[in-house]
Amino acid sequence: MADEHQFIEDGLQRSQIDEFFAEELGRAGYGGMDVAKTPMGTQIVLKAEKPGMVIGKGGKNIRKVTRQLEERFNLDDPQIDVQEVDEPDLNARIVADRLANALERGWYFRKAGHTTIDRIMDAGALGAEIKLNGKVTGARSRDEKFNRGYIKHNGEPAEEVVDTGQGVAVMKLGTIGVTVKIIPPGAQLPDDFSVAEDVEVEAVEQIAETEGVEDLLEEPDDEKVPDVGDDADDVPAEHAGEDDAQEAIDEEVVEEVVEETADTANAQEEPVATGDVDDDEHALDADEEATDDVETELSELDEEVEQEAADLVAEMEADEEEDQ
Repeated sequence: MADEHQFIEDGLQRSQIDEFFAEELGRAGYGGMDVAKTPMGTQIVLKAEKPGMVIGKGGKNIRKVTRQLEERFNLDDPQIDVQEVDEPDLNARIVADRLANALERGWYFRKAGHTTIDRIMDAGALGAEIKLNGKVTGARSRDEKFNRGYIKHNGEPAEEVVDTGQGVAVMKLGTIGVTVKIIPPGAQLPDDFSVAEDVEVEAVEQIAETEGVEDLLEEPDDEKVPDVGDDADDVPAEHAGEDDAQEAIDEEVVEEVVEETADTANAQEEPVATGDVDDDEHALDADEEATDDVETELSELDEEVEQEAADLVAEMEADEEEDQ
């Protein structure tokens, strides 16, 4: 059989055994069980409010329960150990059964809830919560909740620290589910802390104050701007030869530029041929004649425009006189 199927069967068997004990030992104040399989058999530890009722007169009841476990659940040599619950008001399973019995006897749910949770807190619990689900007072189902102290609802503390118990109250209108959660006294929670007193603390050496940001941002008044000459004097000796070579190259470049400039000036001073000058004079005369022709045409166009404007004004005045 696969491991997954084995886990499921073990969990199912555990739940069935728990229900069996709740039915058989309900009057004895059944408070839960622990099952452990050993090479010698199956070890079962029962928690009960009244161990005498579980064992019975001369061990009659315990032998009966052991025989039924072997027949119904096929357990190998079950060994039952009964332990008494030290504080029944801190056992969630016992408290849930008590509250369910109180509701079945006719207690008002609000009175029963407050009375039960007050008894839990008086027993020293860090926190408790009671939930009632079902037809509490009428035909409609609803939820009622009673809280005291500090309770965890999720995470590992909710599974490892919080004690949870459930019960069922059978009423005329229907069943009412009872869920009780209790955090026992002395439980270690992840968010707990303690303050140690009378502890010797080593002296801490105080570091001298350094310059702050404001001091660093302030500019000194007598700050001296370095001169170019000073920088030149501070050039290392190993770079002095490089500076001399660079100055020689710059002088050669300047001499080449001066020679090119002189050649250009000599080329501009060369005489121009006479034929080229005559051609330029004829081109200038042609341009002047073209300019005179354009000015003449523009003046004639302006006169025509003025004449048309005068004729138009005269026509408008004649029209106005006729209208009058």
